Amino acid sequence: MPQDIILRPIITEKSSRLMEHNKYTFEVHPKANKIEVRNAVSSIFKVKVVKVSTLYVRPKPKRMGAFLGKSRAWKKAIVTVAAGERIEFFEGAGA
Repeated sequence: MPQDIILRPIITEKSSRLMEHNKYTFEVHPKANKIEVRNAVSSIFKVKVVKVSTLYVRPKPKRMGAFLGKSRAWKKAIVTVAAGERIEFFEGAGA
């Protein structure tokens, strides 16, 4: 199912700047490939996907008092949609 591939949107300052260039950022399932991400975004948001870039966000070391740990690792996808198309879910988040 497409909802199993797209886990959540990423709304940060950098992703807000990318929205001006029709690029949207999502956290995706770690084993999802670019074709699955493309199909999931186009079916959920009804847009034409031009390009998908994926990357792994590596865990960073964290401390909790005397204990050492790591933040979780996750996979990020930056999806470029066709010119003139928008994902309404993100509208208002970039403003």
